Amino acid sequence: MSLIVVKAGGRALEQNIDNILKSIAVRVSKGLKIIFVHGGGDVVTKYETLMGVEPAFVVSPQGIRSRYTDERELEVYVMVMAGKINKEIVAKLNMLGVKALGLTGVDGGFMKAERKKKIVIIDENNRKKIIPGGYTGTIKEVETRLLITLLNQGYLPVVAPIAFGEEGELLNVDADQAAGKIAESTLAEKLLILTDVEGVLIEEKLAKKIKVDEVDMLKSRIGFGMNRKVLMCARVLQSGVKESIISSGLTEDPLKALDEDIGTKIIL
Repeated sequence: MSLIVVKAGGRALEQNIDNILKSIAVRVSKGLKIIFVHGGGDVVTKYETLMGVEPAFVVSPQGIRSRYTDERELEVYVMVMAGKINKEIVAKLNMLGVKALGLTGVDGGFMKAERKKKIVIIDENNRKKIIPGGYTGTIKEVETRLLITLLNQGYLPVVAPIAFGEEGELLNVDADQAAGKIAESTLAEKLLILTDVEGVLIEEKLAKKIKVDEVDMLKSRIGFGMNRKVLMCARVLQSGVKESIISSGLTEDPLKALDEDIGTKIIL
């Protein structure tokens, strides 16, 4: 089975959702099997503000800024990710003739994660500090049976980045990490990450190809947000996925990057 995992970040979806989903629908109509993973952090932040929940963000010692998910924030995160964003995507795909079905990792318990009990952050005084981990998880296992069954029945799974914790709790997980783990576990042919820039920029110039053995050397020149995507793309190649691509989700036909020399390809 030729399978592609596509992940689109929230900013790309906000600016270009119709073209992204049309691009998916065209490939599905030609017989391609796709699992679609979506982000949507900015939309979560918007609804938190509307509901009187103050969004909280923390910075890791590596300089990566991420959402801090406490109990109240988790409620809004689940409502917006699994509800509003996921179901709007599913509705649009169904209107385009795709049999789409929305999921979180909690459904069937197919995406299991370990809750981070404590995390290290950099505080406002630029000092390291240990705080409770909240409701953020690291994905440990993707059970592929549900996904493969749906694909074989002609459905396109649309996955929101919420995982099933060891104590039955819902956990916020990174959407890039979710896409990578799903690609690894299903032995997908390709992983395509759609973002709001044209690919990996090194000193403001698009890198067309990055070899896995160059990733560590380039870390300091890529920038922390993109660096995390590159590291994940490198890891999935080492697990057997044939190709990882980071490309723009803002074009008229974003999935052209699967077949043409567009964006950045991470290669062995």
